[in-house]
Amino acid sequence: MGIAMTLREYLDDKHVDYDVMMHKRTQCAQDSARASHVPAERFAKAVVLTCEGGFVIAVVPASSKVQLDTIEKMLHCHVEVATEEEISELFPDCETGAVPPLAEPYAVDAFIDESLDEQPDIYLEGGDHRSLIHIPGSQFRALTKNVRHARISTPA
Repeated sequence: MGIAMTLREYLDDKHVDYDVMMHKRTQCAQDSARASHVPAERFAKAVVLTCEGGFVIAVVPASSKVQLDTIEKMLHCHVEVATEEEISELFPDCETGAVPPLAEPYAVDAFIDESLDEQPDIYLEGGDHRSLIHIPGSQFRALTKNVRHARISTPA
């Protein structure tokens, strides 16, 4: 499949300098990080959540889990992990479980764990279970400057 078309167009339109790394098929972000030999704390994974009025993406390191209660406090409503069916509808050009952690091209709100702000490089799913995108941390921060940054995860 390769990189999701929506993501590719977004990165190209924003003139992002990125590399695509291929790896063996994996099932989760931590496995993708291991297969690609990249530090899990630099691998930004997207966790799609449902909330009143729609969806939100929690972007956290692959080595962490989302603190749902923290996001609920920030949104002032109940949140839960979206179903595979909901995710497939929201990200039609991505394989289930390989959602890119960039919300803007998919017109979804997001939160980003502030620990990712400290990373020199960021790696992210490309929309399938074999492609990994590498971008400089400075460009990731520029792409996500209008997204809410907070401590939203704990180590897994």
